[in-house]
Amino acid sequence: MRRVLVILQGVLERAVEWQRIPINPARAVRKPPQRRERAVQPLAPIVVERTRSQLLASGRPRDATLVSVLAYAGLRPGEALALTWGHIRERTILVERAVALGELKTTKTARTRTVRLLAPLATDLSEWRIRQGKPPGDSLVFPARDGAVWGDDAYRYWRRRVFTPAVTAAGLEARARPYDLCHSFISLLIAEGANVVEVARQAGHSPTVTLSTYAHLFDEAAGVDHQPAEDQIRRARQLVRAERRTRSVPEEPTTLRLCDDESPANSREPTPGLEPGTPSLRVKCSTS
Repeated sequence: MRRVLVILQGVLERAVEWQRIPINPARAVRKPPQRRERAVQPLAPIVVERTRSQLLASGRPRDATLVSVLAYAGLRPGEALALTWGHIRERTILVERAVALGELKTTKTARTRTVRLLAPLATDLSEWRIRQGKPPGDSLVFPARDGAVWGDDAYRYWRRRVFTPAVTAAGLEARARPYDLCHSFISLLIAEGANVVEVARQAGHSPTVTLSTYAHLFDEAAGVDHQPAEDQIRRARQLVRAERRTRSVPEEPTTLRLCDDESPANSREPTPGLEPGTPSLRVKCSTS
């Protein structure tokens, strides 16, 4: 209903501008309140890191870095795609514009803000810039193939063919959106002990919207020891590296001596294995 009313009001407003009708009869109609059907569920750093690991293993460092910016700086997808290297400063990221339908525009709130540049994210961005050949400050951090900003079709393709398979492989539902990564940064700030005003400033929200959206996260963090955001990210990266090492190192079979009660005939031929056409090892036991 909200979407239909917005479209109708826009059409009638344009009709007024074109002098087809004297007034906009839908201007006074109030939109129904927009309520969340369920509480936001931020993605934990371990899930973010598993997603990044999938992208890096697929040879997609750009996409892994984009996921880092969304999850560890709290930028909306359009804001991340509008970043230039000049916006990446020593300790903060300057957010002053966004990409909408392939065009550079102001942010959603039409305000400029700065966001903390966490150390792990700074490392990811530095490595990505080196891969790009250290482009100048006015170059886009995440350019399209032609060097311009992403169009709407390019973003939808990336979300469907790159992001969704990565989060699915990381153990998430396929309906997870890139926008959901913004909540991860908010949860990291709340776990650090940041107050509502500070969280709202970095998220680009008003304190009222921040409290109504993330009240359950503030309640959960109340009375709990604060955890630095950078430590949470580093811990998650160590766990993911350990998981990858565990998967990549095969378990070596143990060879034992022939038992005394086994017949010599059985010791000469290998027994059939579980896989078709694959013989198993001889069953042996220790000589001690």
